[in-house]
Amino acid sequence: MSTTELTSRVQVLGAPGDRFDEILTPAALDFIGRLAETFADRYRDVLTERRRRALRLSSGSPLDFSLATSALRADPHWRVTPPAPGLADRRVEITGPPERRMTIDALNSGAQVWLADFEDATSPTWDNVIGGQLNLRDAIERRIDFTTPDGREYRLGEQLATIVVRPRGWHLTEEHLLVEGRPVPASLVDFGLYFFHCAQRQIDAGSGPYFYLPKLENAYDARLWNDVFVFAQDQLGIPRGTIRATVLIETVTAAFEMEEILYELREHSAGLNAGRWDYLFSLIKIFAHRPDFSLPDRTKVTMTAPFLRAYTELLVRTCHKRGAHAIGGMAAHVPSHDAQADGAALAKVRLDKEREAEDGFDGTWVAHPGLVPFCRDIFDGVLGGRPHQIDRTRDDVDVSADDLLAVRRTAGPPTEDGVRANISVALRYFDAWLRGTGAVALEGLMEDAAAAEIARAQIWQWLRHGAVERDTVLALLDDETDALGAEYPWARVDEVRALFERTALARELPAFFTPDAYARHLVQRAEVTA
Repeated sequence: MSTTELTSRVQVLGAPGDRFDEILTPAALDFIGRLAETFADRYRDVLTERRRRALRLSSGSPLDFSLATSALRADPHWRVTPPAPGLADRRVEITGPPERRMTIDALNSGAQVWLADFEDATSPTWDNVIGGQLNLRDAIERRIDFTTPDGREYRLGEQLATIVVRPRGWHLTEEHLLVEGRPVPASLVDFGLYFFHCAQRQIDAGSGPYFYLPKLENAYDARLWNDVFVFAQDQLGIPRGTIRATVLIETVTAAFEMEEILYELREHSAGLNAGRWDYLFSLIKIFAHRPDFSLPDRTKVTMTAPFLRAYTELLVRTCHKRGAHAIGGMAAHVPSHDAQADGAALAKVRLDKEREAEDGFDGTWVAHPGLVPFCRDIFDGVLGGRPHQIDRTRDDVDVSADDLLAVRRTAGPPTEDGVRANISVALRYFDAWLRGTGAVALEGLMEDAAAAEIARAQIWQWLRHGAVERDTVLALLDDETDALGAEYPWARVDEVRALFERTALARELPAFFTPDAYARHLVQRAEVTA
């Protein structure tokens, strides 16, 4: 058989792997082809409009709540659909890539939900993309296990978290699958393969096909997703409304359209999430050319900053007004054997989660199984036996556009330690990502792509406005590149440094580092044979 598989619609250019044929079946590929053909034009329209809006905002166009949808926001009657099976109680959600060991650990963690993350926590190698789909199907069929080299065995327990899949964002493509010679949008690949293989299996198990939607920028993005859901359900004979999706509000523009996003997805909506790290990245990126939006060291920008308080309080108010879940941000701490350091870190996590629970959030995120009982106890203290607190409508909250953009109240110059830390985080994350790992423990935190995005965008912004000298950045880059090579002799230091220079030191700030790095380093197409 040729290493290039062919269906009526789809070419598979990725190398074959163990059991890949179980996922890349002719029927599944045909389904992907139908998705791609149906939504290709609208997908390209979304990307075009994103570029246009970014140019308008960078040129000084104001950002405000839309007058065109003011009646929708004022209408008190509409609400999203009630929670689906397995999504009523979401007090702790654990996130991580769908690797085999992580799949078992997350499902056994005691969390109510596992976010199986194909996006920020997964380096999108072909093996990771298709292997992750295999792991999800095996987990749903309860035939997944894992044994470490030292003989430690991992098996599924009885009580498992509800699976919610986060596909890659619309800005990414899957270069190993082509339809009519064009790469398929990565969102449709991750969604489509999971939905095709696992939707009915999940329904039969008493759950359903549930998703987290990343990087949405406005209600039109949500409308596109809703139409994808309707099409997919109709194609496979699954009742409309079976799919449920939680939207990550992780772009500043989406924060101004939260009600509109819920409205577009209302038949399929499962709420909103405060994706705060990507939200910070979005803010830096959108307003990178403005000196009054220059933030200090990342560690100094906490969720008590006025503009972030406005964002999270508006999210809770919006969700509960419409009967939807509001899910809080990530606790990225990785528990250690250093009791003193661990205690200090957990104290910060406690304050953060107590604030979320008291503000009205219905649940929160953790990155490590060790934090599940810790955060669950905090939310138990507020929720008690209730599955959520959607009845707390937070009518006391009144957030204006100025509140959401009040960054100058948190602005400040970077420190040299902050500049060095950003360079270090970016280089170390880039190296891991290029070698196929998307969730990386760095300085006691489980970091994903959002951390590297914030780090390199801040460096660009500080340079742009003269908050740090280029010579200083280059000297620190030399130091941290040498340190990376010394600590990890196998590190791809030349490629990592080049990636940093292209995405943090270039004349213009790239929207994301991932498309460039993916195309240059992760795409490995099989050779075509006659």
